[in-house]
Amino acid sequence: MILLIGNYPADQQESMQRFARLMLRGLTNAGVPADLIWPRPWLGRIRFAGGFVAKWLAYIDKFLFFPRQLRSRLTSEVRLVHICDHSNAMYAAQVAGRPTVVSCHDLLAVRGALGEVEDTPASITGKVLQRWIVAGLRRATAIACASRATLRDAERLVARTEGKPQILLIHHGINHPYRKQPEAVARRRLATIPQLDPARPFVLHVGSNLRMKNREGALRIFALTKSRWIGQLVFAGQKLTPELSSLGRQLGVLDRVVEVAAPDNELLEALYSCALALLYPSRFEGFGWPIIEAQACGCPVLCSDREPMSEVGGDAAIVHDVADEAGFARAILRLTNPVERARWSERSLQNVQRFSAEEMIAKYVKLYRSLGVTA
Repeated sequence: MILLIGNYPADQQESMQRFARLMLRGLTNAGVPADLIWPRPWLGRIRFAGGFVAKWLAYIDKFLFFPRQLRSRLTSEVRLVHICDHSNAMYAAQVAGRPTVVSCHDLLAVRGALGEVEDTPASITGKVLQRWIVAGLRRATAIACASRATLRDAERLVARTEGKPQILLIHHGINHPYRKQPEAVARRRLATIPQLDPARPFVLHVGSNLRMKNREGALRIFALTKSRWIGQLVFAGQKLTPELSSLGRQLGVLDRVVEVAAPDNELLEALYSCALALLYPSRFEGFGWPIIEAQACGCPVLCSDREPMSEVGGDAAIVHDVADEAGFARAILRLTNPVERARWSERSLQNVQRFSAEEMIAKYVKLYRSLGVTA
């Protein structure tokens, strides 16, 4: 049996939780026995003492309580342990004697702790944690990287001895079966967003307020179109910070900005299906799931020309340098031509076929077998 280790629920890392569930479902459908466990939030649920104390209580859950839970689960039927998120790589020390696979989504936090990436700075304790994660990666039997950019980082930052750990590329599969919704269905779902004007087209940004997501850049790009286009800008995910709202006000576009906090899959699918384009000018990403989610719904993608965004979007994405905000704005205006949008929509639907969940699972099963584990 394959034992999957998922993320601590109280950390609210929804994309990582989705990935773990996708692995469990995919392996089960492929006839590979698997189970999924994760650190239970015993103490981390205590919030009355404030976020700082809750963080340290969560560390007790993750690093003192969970190793005991994990060891009790390592029965003889467990042939291989798959850590679904590299940020939990320190658990590799608890499973010595069994092959251990780690899915590495990105090493941006590690690079931030080393001072290489300004967008992900690390505190003193954060630097200690990132060193611990790298030490865990070095204990793994194999590290499966989600993109070529992450693969290069892993080969550079994770020292190997005698060829271990094996470091290889396995692209993520799409983590929800997004499809282009019929317009009537999508519009009916979008009617639940009171701020969204159904008479106006819109561009979409999906993500958080992390600096690397470059939401301030998205606002500036949108502002460059305001005199030539009546559209709206929809931010799906986290609500804007006061600083971002202030920037939107200064740019004169805040009245055309719509916030959709934590949309469910059906509402997000409707947004992708109806958006003029996904505007995704991130500075850094580990993979960029919104790119393939949008493309699965036939939504054209405008993204940064940096890997892995350009790698994932392929020739179906319109790419510009992060600093070329005028270029992004011109691309939005180009897509207001229905023929031009339809052309990029078709390319999107073709490109997303490269990222099927079934293909990803097949590659992981092949990796397991190469490590001596059979279904």
